Amino acid sequence: MSSFSYGMRFWKKRLPLAIVCQLMGYTALLLELLIPLLSAMYLDYILNYDPAAASDAGIFSFLLKFGEVKTWRLFFSITIAFAVMVVLREGLIYFRNILFQYNGILFENEVRDLTYKKLVDLDSSTVSSYNTGELLTTLSSDVIHWKEMYSRVVLSIGDGFFVLIVACVILAIESPYMLFLPLVIAPILLVALIKYTRAARSVSMEIRARNADMNLNVQENITAVRLVRSFANEELEENRFDNNNRRLQAAYCRQVDISAKYGMIFNVIRQVAYIATIAIGTLMVFWGKFQIGIMMASITYVLKIMDYLTVISNNLYQLQYGIVSGNRIMEFLERKTKIPEDTQPDKIRAVPNIEMKNVWVTEDGKPILKNANLSIPYGKKVGIMGGTGSGKSVLLKSLVRIYDVSQGSIEINGKDIRKYELDDLRNEFAYVFQDVFLFSDTIDANISFYAPGIEHSIISRVAEQAQASRFIKGLPQGFATIVGERGLGLSGGQKQRISIARALLKNAPILVLDDASSALDVITERALMASIKENYPEHTILIAAHRVSSIADCDEILYMQDGEIVERGTFDELIAKNGIFAEIYKMQTAESDADDTATAFEDATSLNNGGEVK
Repeated sequence: MSSFSYGMRFWKKRLPLAIVCQLMGYTALLLELLIPLLSAMYLDYILNYDPAAASDAGIFSFLLKFGEVKTWRLFFSITIAFAVMVVLREGLIYFRNILFQYNGILFENEVRDLTYKKLVDLDSSTVSSYNTGELLTTLSSDVIHWKEMYSRVVLSIGDGFFVLIVACVILAIESPYMLFLPLVIAPILLVALIKYTRAARSVSMEIRARNADMNLNVQENITAVRLVRSFANEELEENRFDNNNRRLQAAYCRQVDISAKYGMIFNVIRQVAYIATIAIGTLMVFWGKFQIGIMMASITYVLKIMDYLTVISNNLYQLQYGIVSGNRIMEFLERKTKIPEDTQPDKIRAVPNIEMKNVWVTEDGKPILKNANLSIPYGKKVGIMGGTGSGKSVLLKSLVRIYDVSQGSIEINGKDIRKYELDDLRNEFAYVFQDVFLFSDTIDANISFYAPGIEHSIISRVAEQAQASRFIKGLPQGFATIVGERGLGLSGGQKQRISIARALLKNAPILVLDDASSALDVITERALMASIKENYPEHTILIAAHRVSSIADCDEILYMQDGEIVERGTFDELIAKNGIFAEIYKMQTAESDADDTATAFEDATSLNNGGEVK
């Protein structure tokens, strides 16, 4: 399916108004094409009347009833007709421009809404297959180019063909000889147009790709500004930006070259047609075939044919942008999520009791979670440890279907989670990711993300529980402090505590902390965990961590390796087993003893400064 026909499913509801716009355009163009015949009457019946060469005045012959030739009465009659046609034409164009722009904006808003919702609905791995620059281009400029194709470009091409047909008909009626030149030139123009269209599509695709690269480059540098500066690698990033900029410049230069080259070809053809038309028209006057006024009108029609052939060529060029953008949007909207929702999803109607039965998760054919079995009745506290890539995050994300189960099942209250409504399932969880994201907004707006407009007292309370209120109150604007994009301006620990407060405010039955306290010092982390367990004693709490101290008093502790649960039990049971967990505990305890003095000093300094040392 072409992107044009695909887009018609969205455009068809705008089609009635688009047809009205097209008809208004045809009417205005018809009036424009009749005006040269009125001008011919000025010349042939008022300024240069020759009874011997006079011919029928055609469609405007009725004006001769309102005045004799070469009289002021006929002059004013023609002038009034001229004024009425011009005013009517301009009025039609004015209202048509308003209507087609309005129609296009409605289409653009609908498609933008669809693409954004598709972005939100797609699973994480599918979204990750796109780079950020590509997504930004698809959701912004591609939507605009696609809208322009339907609302303006197609109308303009229709206008062009209408003018060609009507002008040729008028010439055939008034002077068939004048059609000779357009018929000779048309094949040459057709060949040039085909080559122009092919070149335009190629350069349009290249410009779009280069713009996507540039967007990605800029977005990454905004996000990674601290990293770039810390490595003193500004010169490397500047060179990378310059390379992308040069490629974008080269693509636009190629566009200019193609446009200029074919523009020159079309202009040369137009000028040849202009001179040849004057020559043929002059001969026709000398031979007595028609009068000067009709000759001038015929020249005007031939030039309009040439002009609108150029209009068609320019719009065909712009059409390529719309087709390329439409292909990208079509491909994006047709992407299938790897996390499909049941056709008749159920809702969770009781406190959630989770059961994982022989769960396997694979990605790209590789198992990343293997044969996981776990029972989590409501209110249980579960700790998960393991090295990087051990499967901790995969296990936790599979509970909310960020990853879907390949084999086995995850059940809540005895029913497979794939049978539940996805939003309802995820509302049961308050998730704190390891990679903290904060919006470019105030701190209180970030904390109240789940419930905007909630009372400040609740925001303050959850901030206190997350051990964040001390450093927030120490900021110049307090809770009204605006944090930079992705939390720039705050330390890692401060951002983590704000994200934990955000999760606590949701007050979901299940709290998931995915290595959410890695940037906190030991004392702050202990205070945080104690606060959570004190204030949310009945909630299920799932904690993935690298430090034994984070999960020591959980009801059950899992140790994972290569996607498998290799050890499980309470803290005392795992220590008694003297396995991997016990080894890590001994190592971390030894390191903790060695660093106690330094840590205490750093913690005291941090508390005095209202937060961690940056």
